[in-house]
Amino acid sequence: MASRPSNQIRFDLGIIASWIKPGARVLDLGCGHGDLLAYLKEHKQTQGTGIEQDKKKAASCIERGLSVLQGDIKEEVADYPDDAFDVVILSQTLQQVYQPDVLLKSLSRIGKQVIVSFPNFSHYRIRFQLFFYGQAPKSRQLPFSWYDTPNIRVITLADFRKFAKEVGYTIVKECAINTHDQEKSGNIVSLFSNLRATYGIFLIENKKR
Repeated sequence: MASRPSNQIRFDLGIIASWIKPGARVLDLGCGHGDLLAYLKEHKQTQGTGIEQDKKKAASCIERGLSVLQGDIKEEVADYPDDAFDVVILSQTLQQVYQPDVLLKSLSRIGKQVIVSFPNFSHYRIRFQLFFYGQAPKSRQLPFSWYDTPNIRVITLADFRKFAKEVGYTIVKECAINTHDQEKSGNIVSLFSNLRATYGIFLIENKKR
């Protein structure tokens, strides 16, 4: 179970930050404007690095004094040696990645642990839209139409648990939450999480490396 996160950053990032040990070597993929990296640097004294594809966001991170590379995640992670980081973070990006199994294998090579989060496509409101309207659903977590969405796959909490078991990842921690994309408020869901949670967060290890 996750502890109550800080209200200084986005709710889901606060959960992730609570799982990071002080002084850890951290790689944040798709780090945006660097809010999580900056928080971890200040409050956990981590050695943080980020990779961000958007040039403006990467420049914003550098202006904040953060160590961030601008580039493609898959290409950049290939250059890191084994166990370069204690934790690699892939937050709200997995649903946009081609061959996520290949990427996660790379991440588990360069990081001792990997934290993954994503919108939960089995939330009851999404199910209702599919059932009653028979159309590709939209929500505050998945706000795009089918023709302009950056998301190339849909994932549920149950799907990820099944995937982790099949490929040999150990789920060290998991947390189901109700929050929205950029909000600092939210709550942890413990009952019927695959139905009620808007996001899932998983901490995994690859014991077979």
